[in-house]
Amino acid sequence: MSRGFKVNEDYRFIGRTFAEYTRMFGISAGDLAGRVVLDCPGGPGSFTAVAARLADRTLAVDPAYGPPADALAPVCRDAVERTVSQLQRDPSRFVWDEYGDPKTRGRYLRAAAERFLADYATHPDRYLRAALPSLPLPSDSVDLALSGNLLFLYDDRLDAEFHVDAALELARVAREELRVFPLHALDRAESSLLEPTVERLRERGLAVERRGVPYEFQPGATEALVVSDTAGFDGR
Repeated sequence: MSRGFKVNEDYRFIGRTFAEYTRMFGISAGDLAGRVVLDCPGGPGSFTAVAARLADRTLAVDPAYGPPADALAPVCRDAVERTVSQLQRDPSRFVWDEYGDPKTRGRYLRAAAERFLADYATHPDRYLRAALPSLPLPSDSVDLALSGNLLFLYDDRLDAEFHVDAALELARVAREELRVFPLHALDRAESSLLEPTVERLRERGLAVERRGVPYEFQPGATEALVVSDTAGFDGR
């Protein structure tokens, strides 16, 4: 059995804005209309709060959810400060067309966290505490599942079994489509676990393609994995 993903010092609690999500996953506001959308892991991102105005229903899942907003606020602040400090030490590792500089990147992170905390406090039903690779959701319970900045990014600490189990679980709960971004690891190279995971998904009868997206922060990380033909897939 794969070990579950847990928030700790190895996985920083930071989130992205709605605008970043649309570019990371190659989606538009119109793609959300009338759909049930899952963000997993959601982290302190603002996507769920903003998408709730466009989609039929939105849900974010993360193992860090559960504590009240005022308890998560300092966790968010510390994560942003640590991230910006890290970026300032070696900005050459990243592409800055999207943000310009580390301080602006920090403003994005803070904006996402602030919107998340406000929505988390007022709409707790949108935020479910759970962890991949096992989600307490029925099969085909969402139309579109988005999974950002976990799979493939952390291939140095999440093994091949976890990647396959997590991807299959997300495909199980998604009736129409699963999208995963990025396909590169923390070392900035394409993850060595990408192709083995794709092969296992295809063996289960799922359609898988790599699709270019209009976002680049890690050099060369400009594709999302799109998994479709998920209707009726029960994960077995």
